[in-house]
Amino acid sequence: DPSDRTFCHFMHSNPIGRHFYPTRLDRSSSDSRLEEMVAMAGTSDLIWAVAELKKNGRAIGFTGLSRIKFERNFATDVEIGWQFDPSHWGFGYATEAAHGLLRHGFDDLDLPEIVAFAVPENEASLAVMRRIGMQEVENGAFDHPNVPDTHSHLKRHVLYTITQQAWR
Repeated sequence: DPSDRTFCHFMHSNPIGRHFYPTRLDRSSSDSRLEEMVAMAGTSDLIWAVAELKKNGRAIGFTGLSRIKFERNFATDVEIGWQFDPSHWGFGYATEAAHGLLRHGFDDLDLPEIVAFAVPENEASLAVMRRIGMQEVENGAFDHPNVPDTHSHLKRHVLYTITQQAWR
């Protein structure tokens, strides 16, 4: 659907929404990322999906659970995440979606633990992590291996976690 591709490109290229990301994607790269998301949807319970407003189905962002695909110094391999259109920030959508994702991860998938991470300056995302009951891992900060050295200000990430037991 052309409108899906347009929305995805907006999300992947928006300089405000991608402020804490090292890249902004051109249309071709964004289309490829969308095709990857669609292909994964039928193969796993751990996916990123489009977040929509309940009242009208309008796309407002991405959210999901996914397997971490990089070398890391922590054992858990499932992360929770979100990225919303900046015009929809501040309405509690990320928190609402994250609560639903935790419920899915712990109740449906029986995951033992879920993590999230962000650059320390991304206070909005860190606030969502705290609102959904996640705790910062002491001495858990790490340099994200997928962030290029050209973006050293985005390399350091703080790590938050929640176990199924703590969630319950």
